Amino acid sequence: EVAHSNKGISLSQRKYTLDLLQETGMLECKPADTQLEPNSHLKNKEGEPVDKGSYRRLVGRLIYLTHTRPDIAFIVSVVSQYMHDPHSSHLKAVYRILRYLKSSLLRVISNRHMDLVAYSDADWAGSAIDRRSTTGYCTFVGGNLVSWRSKKQTTVARSSAEAEYRAMACGAELMWLRSLLLEMGLLVSKPMKMFCDNQAVIYIASNPVYHERTKHIEVDCHFVRDAVMKKLVETPFVSSSGQLADVLTKSLFAPNFRMCCNKLSMGDLYA
Repeated sequence: EVAHSNKGISLSQRKYTLDLLQETGMLECKPADTQLEPNSHLKNKEGEPVDKGSYRRLVGRLIYLTHTRPDIAFIVSVVSQYMHDPHSSHLKAVYRILRYLKSSLLRVISNRHMDLVAYSDADWAGSAIDRRSTTGYCTFVGGNLVSWRSKKQTTVARSSAEAEYRAMACGAELMWLRSLLLEMGLLVSKPMKMFCDNQAVIYIASNPVYHERTKHIEVDCHFVRDAVMKKLVETPFVSSSGQLADVLTKSLFAPNFRMCCNKLSMGDLYA
C-alpha cells in the first residue's frame, strides 16, 4: 500500500498484516515491544514437535511481510531455519512476531540529495547451534531506506573482524545501486559511505597489504578494498550506539530497538 503526504511517500502492508493477525486469532492480542525477547536464542528440538505444514505457511507469510518490515527481517530469518523440524519454542517465537506486528509501519521520507549510504554489521558467532555469524546491512539513497538484509553467513568466522568484513561485502549492493542510478541518468559524484563499527575492519579495507590476519578470508570479500582504493567507497567509523544494522543482526532491548526503527524512518502510519 502506498500513501502520499506532504512528508513523503509511505509504504505499508497494513491490510495484509491485519488479515494475518485475524487468521491466526491474534487480532486482539497484547502487543509486544520487540519482535524477540532480548538475549534469547532458539535451539534445535526445543519443546514439543508442531505441525510442519502450518508452521511453514505462517513463516512464509512473514517472509513476504519483510518487504516493508525490516524490523522483523532478523527474527524471520531465524525462525525460517527451523522449517524442516519446528518445535513449540520456534512456534512461540513466531507468535511473538505476530504480537509485535501491531506496531510500526515503514515510512519513506523524500529528500533532495542523492547520496548513497550503507550500514553493515555482524553478530559474531551469534548462532548457538553452528556458531555462524549473522550479516545485516541496510542501504539508503538520499536518506531513504531502499534495501536491507539479514542472513546467516555461509562459513564460520574465526574472529569478529572477519565476520564484520564479510558483512561489509554489502558494498556490492551500493555498487549495484550506483550503476542503476547512472542508467537512470542520475550522476553520483560523491564517494559512497559504508559505515562500520569495527576499527579493525576499516583498517583491513584500507590496507592493500595481505597479512596473517586476512590470508584466510576469501578473495571475493576483498572487492571492498578495491572499491576503497578507487575512491568509490569510503568506510567511516560509526559507534555501536549509532549502528542501524544492529536491528538486523541481533535481539535488542526495547529502547535501542525503537531508536534503530526511528532512524530507519519507521513509524506507525495510522497513529
